[in-house]
Amino acid sequence: MREFTYVITEPIGIHARPAGLVVREAKKFPETQITMIKNGKEVNCQKLMRVMSLGVRHGESVLVRAEGANEDEAIAAMEAFFKANL
Repeated sequence: MREFTYVITEPIGIHARPAGLVVREAKKFPETQITMIKNGKEVNCQKLMRVMSLGVRHGESVLVRAEGANEDEAIAAMEAFFKANL
């Protein structure tokens, strides 16, 4: 299991468009379970409505976790994605 913590810098948080981008990135790793955790609530990053249900806002911190076959590659890609887009 690999993980990183990230503080959201996107001015309006993770709304529909960025949530869709998170899902698209996570789906590149079908053998790896990628989850996002905020305030103890954990959701599958491959499910759009679940990601949006977290209601992540600007300045809030999330924990992203990857478990599975390609977890090293997946967590590196997700962290780079978050830094570039969120």
